Amino acid sequence: MYTVDTNEYISMLRELLDAGQTVQLPVSGNSMLPLLIHNRDSVTLARPETPLKVGDIVLYQRPTGEYILHRICRITQAGIFCIGDAQQQVEGPIAPDAVFGRVTAAVRKGKTLTPGTPLWDFSARAWIRMIPCRHTLMRLYGIRFPDGKGAAYE
Repeated sequence: MYTVDTNEYISMLRELLDAGQTVQLPVSGNSMLPLLIHNRDSVTLARPETPLKVGDIVLYQRPTGEYILHRICRITQAGIFCIGDAQQQVEGPIAPDAVFGRVTAAVRKGKTLTPGTPLWDFSARAWIRMIPCRHTLMRLYGIRFPDGKGAAYE
């Protein structure tokens, strides 16, 4: 196993994105459950070339320095508001220039999802509207699938 400093890694990632390349990034953390699973799935990132929109998954840097991969749930003149798919707390406003990557594809259980595939579109359109009832839905997910590893989509 090779360990890299996060700031060094993100710096290289940003350089590649700024040069117009795409980068594959492993998913770390559980905030994007049930769509993306920690240490199993990965995402393909590109520099945002077109305006961001609700439903996009973006990589951004918080003012505290943390790097976050979450979905846009609202855009206002104040900024961008994001939330993880497994969360109920919206974060924002986020300055548009804090966003430096947009997910263009996800590899989930070895299968590639892109905009237009059913699970991708469900997550971007329907799941984003279910924020008020996510707690209940995720509890049901946890009760039915106590391992929390995405067995609901096996």
